[in-house]
Amino acid sequence: MSENPDDERLEELREQKMQELQEQAQGQGQGDAEAQQAAQEQAERQQEAMLKQYLTDGARQRLNAVEMSKPDFAAKVKQQVTALARSGRVNGRIDEDQMKELLRELQPDQKSFDIRRR
Repeated sequence: MSENPDDERLEELREQKMQELQEQAQGQGQGDAEAQQAAQEQAERQQEAMLKQYLTDGARQRLNAVEMSKPDFAAKVKQQVTALARSGRVNGRIDEDQMKELLRELQPDQKSFDIRRR
């Protein structure tokens, strides 16, 4: 016994609809990723603008030097400076000496190694 032609057509339509839904879901996933990336880039631009506004040239140079050797730590410092600026806790601009102090405060405790000779 062969299947009913209407059943075959219905099955084809189901498969076609399923494929369209999968393609649409993939398209939305890409759109979400692009929107998320655009939002992240805008947040980075805002952060850089705030840093330019609240840091002197010397402080920015020091932060850039730290970023070259320790990018994760520099990102943490940038977030901290941005948070301080947004909360209104920054009076004027942060100069190089204040940046040194901030770097010291935020720096994780370093482990010292004592080497003893026998």
